[in-house]
Amino acid sequence: MLHNTGKLAGCTVFITGASRGIGKAIALKAARDGANVVVAAKTADPHPKLPGTIYTAAAEIEAAGGKALPCIVDVRDEKQINEAVEQAVEKFGAYTIAKYGMSMCVLGMAEEFKGSIAVNALWPKTAIQTAAMDMLGGSGIGKQCRKVEIMADAAYAILKKPTSFTGQFVIDEDILKTEGIKEFDVYAVEPGHPLLPDFFLDQQPEDLAKQMEEHGATPAFKSGKADSAATGPISDMFNIIRGILSPDIVKTTQGVYRFDLSGEHAGVWYIDLKNDAGSAGSGDPPVKADVVMALDSADFIKMFGGKLKPTMAFMSGKLKIKGDMGLAIKLEKMMAMMKSKL
Repeated sequence: MLHNTGKLAGCTVFITGASRGIGKAIALKAARDGANVVVAAKTADPHPKLPGTIYTAAAEIEAAGGKALPCIVDVRDEKQINEAVEQAVEKFGAYTIAKYGMSMCVLGMAEEFKGSIAVNALWPKTAIQTAAMDMLGGSGIGKQCRKVEIMADAAYAILKKPTSFTGQFVIDEDILKTEGIKEFDVYAVEPGHPLLPDFFLDQQPEDLAKQMEEHGATPAFKSGKADSAATGPISDMFNIIRGILSPDIVKTTQGVYRFDLSGEHAGVWYIDLKNDAGSAGSGDPPVKADVVMALDSADFIKMFGGKLKPTMAFMSGKLKIKGDMGLAIKLEKMMAMMKSKL
């Protein structure tokens, strides 16, 4: 375990989702240094199934040696976020973002606030046992997970670094290794038991499936490669995509995309928005892809059909992205254009 050093004493940490799970673990880790913690979460009243509220978390934080400011915050409500930040500044004088939902914003925000606020993303290497994981994974999932403490220690390792450490996408285990941690069984719910890999990491579907099978899980997907003359809903969607390609879209996008689809209509497809007037079809792209997206074929149809927002697909683990995140975001413009064609 990573020992507390007192580095965060007097510092202020603004943590969303701090009423339970990983958020609360990070809060308690910082509190042991004597940090000020803004507990920003939705749960003000006890939940029938989930433990903890912003007030019970605040009490634990103060018992651990920190100072707490509980704030009712739904991160989808800009007004609530602004009010919580104002309260934090009024009470503690400053704030630092320790946990932020949109990791795609990290690079842009890191550049914007360079020299004053460090912005980094933190991901677990393995599944982490939380109330949400227990609800989604069912009985027995816990023994394939690590405890929330590994994320707390990893966040602590980031928080005690200077603001020059910014714009980084950090994996919990990797940063703890740089801190000299060699024994990771202490973080396991059941030491020695194989662990499930985290679904957010940018792994190829076939590699993830293999890992899951090795760890005793049953993957609900298998990747494959579509024939160039494939028919079906994916082929129909690409017919629509080809119909809206234009030199203007190519000029404003300048990216080549590959889609590794799993599920019922598994296969590999591409959209070239970088060369000539653009092209799209099955198989590998004619040139190296700038962005590789891996997702279930059903979710691909929903996403390009306007029924699933790419951002939500990414954050929920349905969509995995490897490559240029800026170009990935640009593809949303094409999806918006497709709505009128469906």
